[in-house]
Amino acid sequence: MKNELDSKFLLEAFEKIRQNGKKEHEQYILNGVIAYTDFDGYTVYLEDAKVKLSFGFHNQYHFDYGSSSDFEAFEKKLKQIVKEY
Repeated sequence: MKNELDSKFLLEAFEKIRQNGKKEHEQYILNGVIAYTDFDGYTVYLEDAKVKLSFGFHNQYHFDYGSSSDFEAFEKKLKQIVKEY
């Protein structure tokens, strides 16, 4: 399973969640995806109940998930957010 996502796509999804999601503390939630940054804003986090993605400086990213189906469902959520908003 190739788990590579375009950095522009990830940042677009993050921004759409931030603009259209519900803010709770320092996090934004939209369609089951939570988006937030670290204290300095250099690392962006996108996560749902089963997948966590950290995307940072120099386009480095790390996924944490249990199965490829979890990752595929997460990717589908992000694509739907980008498409809808």
